[in-house]
Amino acid sequence: MIRKANIEDLDAVKKVAETCALHLSNQGVFQWNESYPSRAVFKNDIKQGSLYVLEIEGIVSGCMMFSEEKDTLYNSIEWLTPDSSNLYIHRLAIHPEHQKKGWAKKLMDFAEDYAIKNGNFSIRLDTFSQNKRNNRFYQARGFARLGDVYFIKQSTFPFHCYEKVLQPS
Repeated sequence: MIRKANIEDLDAVKKVAETCALHLSNQGVFQWNESYPSRAVFKNDIKQGSLYVLEIEGIVSGCMMFSEEKDTLYNSIEWLTPDSSNLYIHRLAIHPEHQKKGWAKKLMDFAEDYAIKNGNFSIRLDTFSQNKRNNRFYQARGFARLGDVYFIKQSTFPFHCYEKVLQPS
């Protein structure tokens, strides 16, 4: 089940993110660290009503944040659609025990359905350049890679920006 997160989910969401960060670092992918995503970031996502959780057998096992708020860091990217009605996805995570079972696809389907119902022209996101699996995942879903941004607190490597056009702008 996918549902909007509430404050009672905060500890579980943070635990999923920490477990994912450790899992990635064990594979040599240093995309998330002790400072990101922080508890405060997730708490803010919940307060703004933009964090969604995936429950498997009643346990929070994944999460995704999406909103129409554009990070100013994205201003350097030549997007495919105008900056007027776009959905931005951040912090997609599936607990390692449940990875490779189609759950990330279900979260992305949920976000895409939400965007279409709400009249968004496109979905935009970034993913770590060193996370080859994520890059393949988004490309297979029809996202176009458009450029790079840097989150210096996370890594010296770039994050690739992607956009998927959902309807004409």
